[in-house]
This record gives sequence, C-alpha cells and structure tokens, in this order.
Amino acid sequence: MKLSPLLIKKQEFEKSFRGYNVDEVQTFLDKISSEMEDLINENEALEQEVENLNAKVIEYQKIEKNLKDTFLKNQETLAQALESAKKQSALIVKEAEIKASQIIQNAEDIANEMRNAVIALREEKDSIIARLKAIVSTQSNLLEGKVKDAGEEPRKTKTQDEPEKFDIDIDGIVDKLL
Repeated sequence: MKLSPLLIKKQEFEKSFRGYNVDEVQTFLDKISSEMEDLINENEALEQEVENLNAKVIEYQKIEKNLKDTFLKNQETLAQALESAKKQSALIVKEAEIKASQIIQNAEDIANEMRNAVIALREEKDSIIARLKAIVSTQSNLLEGKVKDAGEEPRKTKTQDEPEKFDIDIDGIVDKLL
C-alpha cells in the first residue's frame, strides 16, 4: 500500500497500557502528513517543470532539425549553383572557341579565295599580255610587209641607249594599255 498524507492522518493505533502518548503520536503524524504533502506538491511541481522542459527540449530539437535541414538544403543549392555556373562557363568558353575557330576558318577561306583570285587575275593578265604582244607583233609584221610592198623604207626609232633600228616597243605599248 502506498502512503499518502491522508492515510497518515487517518492512521489509528491500538491503545495499550503504557503505550505512546496519543497526542504526541497524532502531532507527529500530522507533521509527517504535512511534510509528505509538501513533498508530493513539490514533486508534482518538479514533474510539471520536467514535463515543460522536456516539451521545450523537443521544440528546440525540432528547431535544430529544421536549421540543419535548411543548412543542408542551402549547401546543396549552393553546390548545384556552383556546378551549374561551372557548366555554363565551360559552355560559354566552348561556344567562344567554336566561334573563334569558325572566324579563323572563314578568314582562312577568304584568304584562300583571295589568293586564288589574285593567281587567276595574274594568269589572266599574263594571258592578256601574251595576246596583246601577239596582236602587236602581228600588226607590226603586217605594217612592215605593207611598207615593203609600197617600196618605202620603214622609219627607224631611236632610244637613248639603243642604236638606231626599226622596231616597235611591244612591251611599252602593252604597259601603256594596262
């Protein structure tokens, strides 16, 4: 049986000859009952306080868990953002390299086209010069032939460095035409 202040107060003892003084026993039981009641009240108050503290601990544990979760999510988000930024910067660099390569290739293609055009123009110029020389030479021969047929002597041209001779400066004519 569990003791309670009420049981202690109501406890009765048998009376015997030469037994304890009933008033003293009753006073002592009242005192014990009162102290026990105080201890029980104090114990209940402490249990309530422990319960409140446990509730606060649980609340703080929830807050701590939420903070940890938030921190981990933030770290994960930061790691993802960094990874994304690295991938994006790598992509930008790759695109820039591709564009630079295309620009260089286009410039090389244009340079090759220009070289080929210059070569073609030089070949065409050489061909035109050769045809003009041939035309001038043919015309010169025709003129000489007509002059001989007419019985006249061809006029001689004289340059400063050359002795007198009858000759047409084909290169000079072609240069003047170009």
